[in-house]
Amino acid sequence: MAALRTDRLILRDWRESDLQPWAAMNADPQVRQYLGPLLTFEQASAWVLNFQDDLDRNGFGFWAVEVRASGEFIGFTGLGTVEMPFTGIELAWRLARPAWGHGYATEAARAALQYGFDMVGLPEILAVTMAENLRSQAVMRRIAMTTDPAEDFDDPDVEPGPLRRHVVYRKRRDPGARKKPVDEPVGIG
Repeated sequence: MAALRTDRLILRDWRESDLQPWAAMNADPQVRQYLGPLLTFEQASAWVLNFQDDLDRNGFGFWAVEVRASGEFIGFTGLGTVEMPFTGIELAWRLARPAWGHGYATEAARAALQYGFDMVGLPEILAVTMAENLRSQAVMRRIAMTTDPAEDFDDPDVEPGPLRRHVVYRKRRDPGARKKPVDEPVGIG
């Protein structure tokens, strides 16, 4: 699959050189604040193998994100299957702390969302986060996703406490939009 390009970012397949910065991100308590325990290098590497396998098999998944100007790996964004109290395709992202506050999460998420609608032809994409994760919810609102508090839920895989409550955001595909042909160039912005 061709890489997705935005004004400032490239969403692409994973490379061996991504493993070290990816593992470092997942060993950062602030990055993992709403995601569970820190990951070892081996655990983080296994995630990368799964991410690339999904990309190869499905034509979508979680892409590595790099800054176009520098080639620096800064995290991931993409689309994956989710099964919680509901099923669907979830939009997700995770960035290294130095990449926070630059609008990269919004830019990357917008590109993945557009890819899901235009190239995959998904009718709806959702995003899920802990109710405490206000930064991720702000990204969801910036990309025009909406939430219905009636869909909020307590994740049974999370210990009882303030991080158990989750919120669901959704965005439906424009009913007049068409799925783009596979040979049409992939580029956002």
